[in-house]
Amino acid sequence: MGRLVVQEATASRTGGGPGVPGPSRQAMQREQNSRLGPDHVAEACPTGATAAPQRRGSALLAVLWLSAALATIGYSLATTVRGETERTSTGLDGLRSYYLAAAGVDRAMVETLWSFQNPQAGAIPPNATEVTYHFASGDARVDIIPETAKLNVNRATIEDLTRLGAALGLDPARAQALAQAIDQARTAGPALPPNLPQDPSFRPPGASLQEIEELLSVPGITPELFYGTYIPQPDAAGGVRLARRPGLVDCLSVYGRSSQVDVNTASPAVLAAVGMNPGAISAVLALRKAGPIPPGQLGAVAAMAGEAAGRLRVGGRSIITFRATARLRFDDGRFADLQRTVAAMVKYMPPGYDSPIHILRWYDTAWSD
Repeated sequence: MGRLVVQEATASRTGGGPGVPGPSRQAMQREQNSRLGPDHVAEACPTGATAAPQRRGSALLAVLWLSAALATIGYSLATTVRGETERTSTGLDGLRSYYLAAAGVDRAMVETLWSFQNPQAGAIPPNATEVTYHFASGDARVDIIPETAKLNVNRATIEDLTRLGAALGLDPARAQALAQAIDQARTAGPALPPNLPQDPSFRPPGASLQEIEELLSVPGITPELFYGTYIPQPDAAGGVRLARRPGLVDCLSVYGRSSQVDVNTASPAVLAAVGMNPGAISAVLALRKAGPIPPGQLGAVAAMAGEAAGRLRVGGRSIITFRATARLRFDDGRFADLQRTVAAMVKYMPPGYDSPIHILRWYDTAWSD
């Protein structure tokens, strides 16, 4: 009797009688938690149960930041490598173009010598102003410019220098001042002592100009006036483009004895300096487009030149500048956008000298049309 009472009491506490299943452990835990309250439940929970999710979130955030940092470093490295590769490729193309242009200058020098020695079988036609060579790695266009395309700075008259300054864009007052300054710089100065073993490094003021770069020390001559500059000009499409205006270095020389200029290679500024009017200059430029003006046609050109008729000639003497512009050719036949221009001033010596060709000046960098 007593055992039966205990079983019934136990069954009443657990929620079921004999043969009736009691509540699950989860239900009993929820009931107990509701009785104890939230504070007691929080204290009863282990610390690691809430800390573990926080640690997992921090680790994920750290991984994301590390991935972003590595991606940034990788992108920066890739950009740097690409830039260095392009710069190296451009430098290599520039070096190859330089030697290609130098080869064009060397070949033109030798073929011009052959043309002098054997005019009938010369590789370069008489009075040619340019020649193009097709090499395996690219093309080189060589401009042939005799020194007679320029005025002798030590022999040109003040009127020639004044007209030249005006043709280079100076106003009349500045052109006159330029001519007088050049005349003062080239006028013979005090005589040198006769017992000097060699010429001094710095000649006295007023001595004749020995190098054309000495004009840079003349008052009023700026680098833009000496080397030339670019000016805007209207084009055929109605827009505006930059066109090169030559400088004094393109129009004056310290070589040559004649006052005549080559009609095929003299710049429009030089033609204006010798007294040709704008109409005659335009006619000469139109004739040049059809090819070099032969000696037999010089009389017709002189008739248009007016007072400058006696200042024109065809060809040069013994000093020629070869200016070569080279462009590389790719395997697919396309030409590189990069081009390189070099130039050499050459003097052809008469028989009896150790070498028939003397290089007076070499220009690693030159301008080209």
